[in-house]
Amino acid sequence: MLKNLVIENYALIHELNISFGKGLTIITGETGAGKSIMLGALGLILGKRADTSVLYDKGKKCIVEGLFDISKYSLTPFFLENDLDYDSQVIIRREIAVSGKSRAFINDIPVTLEVLTGLSDQLIDIHSQHQHLNLHDYGFQLKVVDSYAGTLDLRAKYQTEYESLKALQRQLDQLKEEADKSKADLDYFTYQAGQLGEANLSDGEQEDLELELQKLTHAEEIKAALLAAMTLLAGESNSLIANLKEAMDHLLRAGKYLPLSGEIAKRCETSYIDLKDAAAEIENQYEKIDHDPERMALVKNRLDLLYGLEQKHRKASVKELMDLQQELESKILTITGYDSILEETIARLDEKSKALRQLAEKLSRRRTDSFSSIEGQVVAMLHELGMPGATFSIKHTALTDFGPAGTDQVQFMFSANKNVAPQDISKVASGGELSRLMLTVKSLLSEATGLPTIVFDEIDTGVSGEVAEKVGNIIKRMAGKMQLINITHLPQIASKGETHLLVYKTESEQATVTKIKSLTPKERHLEIARMLSGEEITAAALENARELLKN
Repeated sequence: MLKNLVIENYALIHELNISFGKGLTIITGETGAGKSIMLGALGLILGKRADTSVLYDKGKKCIVEGLFDISKYSLTPFFLENDLDYDSQVIIRREIAVSGKSRAFINDIPVTLEVLTGLSDQLIDIHSQHQHLNLHDYGFQLKVVDSYAGTLDLRAKYQTEYESLKALQRQLDQLKEEADKSKADLDYFTYQAGQLGEANLSDGEQEDLELELQKLTHAEEIKAALLAAMTLLAGESNSLIANLKEAMDHLLRAGKYLPLSGEIAKRCETSYIDLKDAAAEIENQYEKIDHDPERMALVKNRLDLLYGLEQKHRKASVKELMDLQQELESKILTITGYDSILEETIARLDEKSKALRQLAEKLSRRRTDSFSSIEGQVVAMLHELGMPGATFSIKHTALTDFGPAGTDQVQFMFSANKNVAPQDISKVASGGELSRLMLTVKSLLSEATGLPTIVFDEIDTGVSGEVAEKVGNIIKRMAGKMQLINITHLPQIASKGETHLLVYKTESEQATVTKIKSLTPKERHLEIARMLSGEEITAAALENARELLKN
């Protein structure tokens, strides 16, 4: 339950420190005093969005801090899941900086808004003045049924599986689209891959062929050069090798008398051996070089094929052509494999659909089983609230396809008068009737969910007199099971509270400020009398207020 609320620098609130007790806390005040402003501030620690427009002093940050007693609620798993230290007393704080940046804290540990909302949703529910309109929404009506039937966990499980099914369906649709498009390209890819395959490509082949073509094209020039070199090195007359041999012989003879000549002769011998090897290699190359028009034509044709493929596919080398061939073959393999992938995906989709259908049927059974109990309790409470002729029923429609919340659509049907068939709430319920209907719904939900705290912001709109007294009795009864904070403009309801807080404004030359105080029994007597008669409190109003406070 909410024990304390601190608000600093929010709208017309400079600083408030409010303590709350168990049971029913009543909040009253004149129109415009700031009751809804206080709820707006409370909404911040429940995760609602905010910006710098909420700052009372634009030069200071806004702080809203709530102290909650959670000792009686099984929230330890939430704290463990979000890596937070658990304590029976938890402080939730929200700060809005002058820059507009928002920060959230749980027990002084920074958290995301998602985590903040995840905790606060389990602690407190604010019913705003305009929430009556939710009764018109079929989605809200279904959530009411799920809350009462205890199927919220089952519904969450269904929704997870539903999203998984939708994701798999999207995957299948994408696969079909890709398969259709790819199959249109299959012939083209097959032709290209076939053409590259027939070319029997080999990495490095182009460079080798280009060198060979150079030899074949200049064969005569090469042979003439080699022949001239052979003649100079080892010709029959005056060759370099013969002259070197003769010089070496002379040096050897002189070496008998001049040792240096012998050493020079050895050096000449090395050159002699190298030159003989070179001459032999030149002769060998000379014999291999031949002008071969047929071979040259083959090489040219092969190079023309390679150059043509490179130009066609905009590639710079045979290696890139080989990479393209591998890529095309991979695409072809993928395309031809789509059928098996599609079959596998369809089988998985069918399996998920069956599992989801079972969940949906289980969810539907538990929902429909709760209808009669909901209808009976709502009607009984409406009768108690001064609508003896009221009837209420839940119309159920089974959906043919899966929906985000199952295969059920529920519709709250209502009639305020006897012998009038119930119709859709949006068509027949007035403002006061909607208020009473919403109160019955909130009463049912409070018992079903066990929520620690509920805040009613003028849930009594549109009712008065004896009906207001009965509304007050139900609110007081609800407050016996939980903490209930009720903002009201009706004295009949205000008199039911255990604690009474008054919201008021003070004005000075500098600013208008919203404040709140806890009323003493005497102040409370006067406040209820004011609510009965207006600013001029009459003796009759005081007496009437005294009687109300006795109940």
